[in-house]
Amino acid sequence: MRALPLSLICRSLVITATAWAVLPVYAAEVQVAVAANFTAPIQAIAKDFEQDTGHTLVAAFGSTGQFYTQIKNGAPFEVFLAADDTTPARLEQEGDTVKGSRFTYAVGTLALWSAKDGYVDAKGDILKADTWQHLSIANPKTAPYGLAATQVLEKLGLTAATQSRRVEGQSITQAWQFVSTGNAEIGFVALSQIYKDGKISSGSAWQVPAELHDPIRQDAVILNKGKDNAAATALIDYLKGPRAAAVIKSFGYTL
Repeated sequence: MRALPLSLICRSLVITATAWAVLPVYAAEVQVAVAANFTAPIQAIAKDFEQDTGHTLVAAFGSTGQFYTQIKNGAPFEVFLAADDTTPARLEQEGDTVKGSRFTYAVGTLALWSAKDGYVDAKGDILKADTWQHLSIANPKTAPYGLAATQVLEKLGLTAATQSRRVEGQSITQAWQFVSTGNAEIGFVALSQIYKDGKISSGSAWQVPAELHDPIRQDAVILNKGKDNAAATALIDYLKGPRAAAVIKSFGYTL
C-alpha cells in the first residue's frame, strides 16, 4: 500500500482539529428560571442556543418573587433570568450566585392592552373612562411589571379611581390571560407578550412611556447550583451575543 504524503496527513489533522474546536467539549443541560414576561423570547433563543452550542436549555416560567422563594428553598435552578435587577442583586448579596456573572440582559416595556382592536387609545386615556369594568395587573409584590403598573397609576393620579376594578394575576402571564380571555377589558402587560417584529400582534395597546415608572431592568445571573455547569456559562455568554440580542429586540425590549 502506498503511504500518504506527510503534507496530506498534516492537513487532515488540522481539518479534524478545527472541526472539533467549534463543538462544545461536551453537551450539557441547564435548568433556567425565567421571568414570565420573557417566555416567548427565551423559547426562540433556546432553539438557536441548542443549535449553536449543543447544550440543552430547560426553562421554567413564573414570577420573579416566587422564583426567589423557590431558589432560597433549594430549587434546582442553575441560571435565573429575572424581571428586575433587585432580586438577582439580593441573591448575589446573600451568597447564592456565582460572583461576576450578573448582567442586564434586557430592559422591559410596559403596555396597557386590550384584546379588542381599537379599544385602547394611543395615550392610554381609556384608563380615565367608565366604559370598562376590570383592569388586570400582575401582583406588584412578586411581579416587577405589576409594581410598574401601580407606579403608572400613581403617577396618573388613578390609584384610588381604579382600585375597586382591578383584578390581580400572580404573574404577568396570568395578567395577560385575564385580558386575552375577556375576563378583563384592559390590562397592564409586558410589551413582549403582545409585540413581534415591530408591531402589536393582536388587539390594541398603549406603550407606556418609560418616565411613568422605574426602569424595568432585567438581570440574569448564574446561581451556585450552576457553578460547574458548562451549559450555564455558555447560556450567559450567548445572551450577551448578537444573535440573542436580535431576538430580544424583536420582542420590544431594549438593551
